[in-house]
Amino acid sequence: MKKLLGMLLSAVLLLALFAVPAVAAEDNFHIAIITGSEVQTEDNLLGARDFQAKYGEDRVKLGTYPDKFTEEQQTTVDMIVAFAEDPLMKAIIVDQGVPGTAEGFQLVKEIRPDILCLAGQSHEDLAYISDYADLVIKSDFVARGYLIIHTAHDLGCDTFVHISFPRHEASEAMSRRISIMKAACEEMGIKFVRETAPDPTQVETSMAQAFIEQNVPVWVNEKYGKNAAFFCTNDAHTEPLIRQLLANGGYFIEADLPSPLMGYPGALGLDLSDTGNDFSKILPLVEKAVCEKGGAGRFGTWTSSFGYSLTAGLAQHAWNVIKGEAQMLNMEDFFAAVDVFAPGSKWNGSTYTDAVTGAVNNKAFLIYQDTYIMGNPGRYMNTTAVTVPEKYFTIR
Repeated sequence: MKKLLGMLLSAVLLLALFAVPAVAAEDNFHIAIITGSEVQTEDNLLGARDFQAKYGEDRVKLGTYPDKFTEEQQTTVDMIVAFAEDPLMKAIIVDQGVPGTAEGFQLVKEIRPDILCLAGQSHEDLAYISDYADLVIKSDFVARGYLIIHTAHDLGCDTFVHISFPRHEASEAMSRRISIMKAACEEMGIKFVRETAPDPTQVETSMAQAFIEQNVPVWVNEKYGKNAAFFCTNDAHTEPLIRQLLANGGYFIEADLPSPLMGYPGALGLDLSDTGNDFSKILPLVEKAVCEKGGAGRFGTWTSSFGYSLTAGLAQHAWNVIKGEAQMLNMEDFFAAVDVFAPGSKWNGSTYTDAVTGAVNNKAFLIYQDTYIMGNPGRYMNTTAVTVPEKYFTIR
């Protein structure tokens, strides 16, 4: 019996001896985050940098895909795959998921199936990228297609102007949202019109922005009037659109990727460098400046940046999953990760449903935040509590 007990004790000690380095190794991992540049997606880059600051440059590796990503897809693919060559790499996040992301993930899974692949705001069809990604998060183009029009109606707008270009409008998400917006406008008695602007990936960004600067005064004063709400699908168009709407009239419900930082600081000439990316400090400064320029009740946002929250939240969620503290496909776990970087924000969302087949994609989450209209005082529009009629989920 003593001999048996001695053998059991030796076995336990041996297991304990080998268990210690195994746990330590599991805790010694790297995460990579790939975003656009400061010119293309500043908020996403800020989110990546803040996540890196939280966990350290030795643990979190950053990269930026090319500004002309449609023409340089192979560069994006190569960057994704290069991160997988790091033996300590455990997760790769790409936000936004520009063309080439799915191919990059596919190659990563072939050589390192243990690496988690997460994408935010995918430009590629959700059904395609979900074949290779462990999780894809996108702003809810279905619900928001209805809710943005719902908000415009509540604010008394009589016209909704959708500004975009063929590349964006060809995507499944954009084309469905346009159809939903048109249907919602018809139901609520709002005129829906479309304007085409230059694609910043096809021309110089400054040229695309100059087009918006020159045309918004004409659109407001000669074509659609001051009760028109304007919406653009491109980040680079947002700043000149806001600036000219402040000067000429018109409504701006929220950006395509809403944020107090999306377009507002540049349009208002604000220096927010002392805020430390704290949105509880940023929003009041933006709101005050909007109101001083006569924009109270006409300009909206989400109280925390979607791009910033999504990038940092995806990275935090991957971190939590790796450490065994969260489940990859649990939406509440994801919102808890986002809350680390955007505390107190009001979110809602659902899994993606294919409008043609009716199939539910559990690896793709569509999410949105409550719309906040700046004013004296500002007000939430309670969009996260509005029930979107079921018929809008099957519109294509």
